[in-house]
Amino acid sequence: MEERLSAAAGELLAEVRSGAATVTLNRPSALNALSAGMLQGLAAWLDQWQDDARVTLVVFRGAGEKAFCAGGDIRSLYEKLTTDPAGTLDYFVVEYKLDYRIHEYPKTIVSLMDGIVMGGGMGISQGTRVRIVGARTRMAMPETAIGLFPDVGGSYFLSRVPGQLGIYLGLVGPTIRAADAIYCGLADVSTFEIDDTQAELPPLREAIDRHFAFDSVTAIMESLRGERDARFAPWAATTLEALAKRSPTLLCVTLEQLRRGAKLSLADCFRMELNLMDTCLQQGDMVEGIRALLIDKDNKPRWQRPRVEDVSRADVEAFFAPRWTPSQHPLASLR
Repeated sequence: MEERLSAAAGELLAEVRSGAATVTLNRPSALNALSAGMLQGLAAWLDQWQDDARVTLVVFRGAGEKAFCAGGDIRSLYEKLTTDPAGTLDYFVVEYKLDYRIHEYPKTIVSLMDGIVMGGGMGISQGTRVRIVGARTRMAMPETAIGLFPDVGGSYFLSRVPGQLGIYLGLVGPTIRAADAIYCGLADVSTFEIDDTQAELPPLREAIDRHFAFDSVTAIMESLRGERDARFAPWAATTLEALAKRSPTLLCVTLEQLRRGAKLSLADCFRMELNLMDTCLQQGDMVEGIRALLIDKDNKPRWQRPRVEDVSRADVEAFFAPRWTPSQHPLASLR
């Protein structure tokens, strides 16, 4: 028996057939960015299918040829933050609960990570049991570029990437392809045969592990400036250029986040991230970063702290100061 479902005004579609429930993120013109309705609809379907004997497998895919999911609905978030910020955190509460649920879901979920996979797209795919990448996969966690940190469970899955690769991916936010996604443990299998020449990170691994092992962003950048090996000097210069464009404050927060996340459970990682997000919604760099890169597109963000050297330890600690008591935390139910 075949069943077709629709939610979020058609932004989310599903087909249940032959034991599989195939979910399509259906916003191709927005690169399948996740609206609040999509998050709520997907959560409701997972609740429904958990005890549905007709469903033994769930598959996530994106509509169109460009993206699996480019992230959250950043433009809508910006509009709300600049007009009616009350309740903005609710989106992230729903998103993080969904991402956690996917990690813990009792039935197999497969994600077809074809095309662009960023931010929120990583959130709904990294917890799936089988993560499939293809020739068009372009994966990244580029949040520091818009004055944010790698959330949606990034504290957990990036901090568990081998060596210092996760720190590099979280701070710099480079876009990687299928071979490197598998190399980093962020994907399980590809739809095409991969050879070693398609991976860009292994030849850089020695330099990445050396430079990104430091405990401060300032020290990381100083180390990159001192790179004299001809094999790594061009990459180091490009990496420094990228870091110079990121929010200095959120670079420092992200490094602390990933160091802490390596020692936390999945549930505690999400609780920490919601705490950080609540701070970000008020601190200012996120609104400014979205404005500069996605709204006005002048690419000239005016960060709260212009240089990494201007970011104090107190600035960073302020993001991690508890915003709720443990029992009152919006994600207290995660175990």
